[in-house]
Amino acid sequence: MIPAVFDYIAPRTIQEALRALADNGDDAKLLAGGHSLLPLMKLRLANPKLVIDVRKIPGLNEIRQEKDSLVIGAMATHYQIESSSLLKKSCPLLGETARAIGDVQVRNLGTIGGSLAHADPAADWVSIMAAIDATIVIRGPAGERRVPAKQFLVGAFTSELSATELLAAVELPRLSAAARWGYYKICRKTGEFAKAIGVAIQDPQIGLFRVLAGSTEGRPVLLTRSAENLANRGPEDAARDVREEIEEVLPHIAPSHREQLAVAVQRSLQQMSLVKAA
Repeated sequence: MIPAVFDYIAPRTIQEALRALADNGDDAKLLAGGHSLLPLMKLRLANPKLVIDVRKIPGLNEIRQEKDSLVIGAMATHYQIESSSLLKKSCPLLGETARAIGDVQVRNLGTIGGSLAHADPAADWVSIMAAIDATIVIRGPAGERRVPAKQFLVGAFTSELSATELLAAVELPRLSAAARWGYYKICRKTGEFAKAIGVAIQDPQIGLFRVLAGSTEGRPVLLTRSAENLANRGPEDAARDVREEIEEVLPHIAPSHREQLAVAVQRSLQQMSLVKAA
């Protein structure tokens, strides 16, 4: 199908983009990589009167280090994240995650900000950023605000972003050389969105211990008891209790889906001894 008629602008600054959003409200949509918005427009599931292309705004695709944190601009592509020498050194988990997203064409055009803003619970970055204790940096008419990634999703395809705001960047901690992680997703075929995601991260030097079940019906779920077991007893012991905790915190989803989530999380914990941050 062909999209409905729309106007197009390509602002050169964040301020210009925000003014266009403020002037047009729900009738405007931001264009990043286009992998989420354009298919919706072709199917007439989204009919914006104005498309605001933010790809030409300088600095929105930067990946940089600031003291003990890493900052990834919203327009950084999956391939940039996969190939970044800084991230390979300070947080290789991100490169490993990016490498498993879609195919080469998707990774060359798709962006981390676009993926997060689309708010699909099955998307990789939604779970990874919640697990690694990242912060989503949002710019709007009232200035800048910061939202913990674990709270960014309100529900499926619904996020903390309002119609007049722009996701500007993601900030996350640098993992130390002592860090270990595991990431496992269950897909029907390579490149598809996940049916279940498991993430496990431990970094005793910065006090980060997280176990997460992703690709749920909404916000990814941090498994707090499993994380405590990971910190106190290690990944093998943590894996034993995962299924029970998932049944407790996600009783409303189908038993088959809970089983997929349990398998994904357990396998992420099993991977931890094989991977290190530096």
